[in-house]
Amino acid sequence: MLGEPIRDRLAERREATRREIVDAAWELARDKGLADWTLRDVARRVGMQAPSLYSHFASKNAIFDAMFGQAWLEYESVELQSWQGLPAAPRKRVLATAMMFFDFAAADLARYQLMNQRSVPGFEPSPESFAPSVRVVERAADDLASLGITDRGDVEILFALIGGLVDQQHANDPGGHSRRALLARAIGMWSDGVGLAAEES
Repeated sequence: MLGEPIRDRLAERREATRREIVDAAWELARDKGLADWTLRDVARRVGMQAPSLYSHFASKNAIFDAMFGQAWLEYESVELQSWQGLPAAPRKRVLATAMMFFDFAAADLARYQLMNQRSVPGFEPSPESFAPSVRVVERAADDLASLGITDRGDVEILFALIGGLVDQQHANDPGGHSRRALLARAIGMWSDGVGLAAEES
């Protein structure tokens, strides 16, 4: 039909191969540890020769970059889908947002390490891959500002509380929920500290 765009099937196949490579890298990261795999391992898992992999990713760090961007885009998607359903009451809203990130982060150690810890020596995400994380943090800061929390230190302490409990969950009770149960207490103490009004029960 006239006017329909012409599909670039070669580009589509190339993008599908890149996704397959990234998926294989995640599988290896979960099986062997975030950094304890090689490009040869990835190539073997997707059924290609190692040199062919370089036509899609120039280095292991390039694969990490794609993984980093994908992970933050996935979280951003979860966040945006949940945004309209967040409670309006300030303390409940902060807790719901904290729980959302905690659940996402605690569900996958390798993904959390790449997103939030400097677990890969020498790896720095590209601006393009880093952009979703910047949007997520800016949106969180803007939402807190709408609740009257404008001091950046207060925001960073909140992030540290959530991240610290995620770290404790992964280190001491992987796959469990023990530190999630502490999140409400931690958010309550933080809310007291920054002066968020208590809500009627």
